[in-house]
Amino acid sequence: MTNGSESRLAGFGRTVRKILLVSLTLMVVGFVLWIWISLTYVYSTGERAGYVQKISNKGWIFKTWEGELAMVSIPGTTPQMFEFTVRDDAVVGKIQELLGKRVALTYEQHVGVPGSFFGETQYFVVGVRLAE
Repeated sequence: MTNGSESRLAGFGRTVRKILLVSLTLMVVGFVLWIWISLTYVYSTGERAGYVQKISNKGWIFKTWEGELAMVSIPGTTPQMFEFTVRDDAVVGKIQELLGKRVALTYEQHVGVPGSFFGETQYFVVGVRLAE
């Protein structure tokens, strides 16, 4: 091999490394951007009323509050369960105060949140009040 071909191969290797580094950086930035958008963009909001059946702090690394709301439309029928996630400790405290009472949960739906690190559901409760 000549000196010219060795320098071309070395230049090719540097180019490949730069392309790989830029690609990896773009993938990481894209993933972080996806997480940020999915956690800040609210797809829908609403309220559900019923009785909180459970609220528990779960997770291996990132602990989240997960709960179930039993919604009864007609007395004597099987309740429909609404699973939700709570990220605010003040809201969790209010839910725990109102356990056993009929409550209305205000929620935000976040679609596309990757994995279960930020919550097991796409419904994040942001408020709670006693239902009349």
